[in-house]
Amino acid sequence: MSAARTRRDGSKRQEILTAATERFGRDGYEDTRWADIAADVGVGATALYHYFESKQHCLFVIMDDAIQDFGSRFADITARDGADPVRALVGVLRDCFELSELDIQRNRLLVAEQGLLGGRRTSPREEQARQAARARARDLEFAWASFLSGAMQQGAIPRNDPRLLSRAILGLYNSVWQWYRPNGIVELDAVAAFFIGRILAMIGLPPEVQVPLVA
Repeated sequence: MSAARTRRDGSKRQEILTAATERFGRDGYEDTRWADIAADVGVGATALYHYFESKQHCLFVIMDDAIQDFGSRFADITARDGADPVRALVGVLRDCFELSELDIQRNRLLVAEQGLLGGRRTSPREEQARQAARARARDLEFAWASFLSGAMQQGAIPRNDPRLLSRAILGLYNSVWQWYRPNGIVELDAVAAFFIGRILAMIGLPPEVQVPLVA
């Protein structure tokens, strides 16, 4: 395959992922037809099968990409501010709410359909994508627990069970996307300030520690 063809395929694949994320996030995964996504990107429904085996395969890839993005951003911030664990922690939490509308729809989709990751698929491509997303979710939880454990060892945050604390933080954060809507009556900045304060309190830090990073 030529380099130009590869680039075209990659661009069309990303276009399909974007259209699917918007459709699934806005209309719901179950209520979105595969043909709707094809129409959004201007191709025939059968052309989608060149890129994805099924609607569910596409969903698993979106979920995998979302978790990978979270993990990459987490790693970048904690590596940059690793000498100051509290600063790194607040930086990660603020970054979690600095999102585009497409990011928000992707988060809503990830939370709403996370249960599908628990069921084995008979299709090899679907199963591979499902397993990849599950592995990334485990890696992200481990990265959080390792970071929190290190911060505890440095005395930056109170000692606790880092694994349980990681799950509590991720669970509270994910709860936002069960109800938040882009352009809703509550501004995302207000949601961020509220939830970051509660997460810091759960960790054992005063909410004021986030103030120096707001500017």
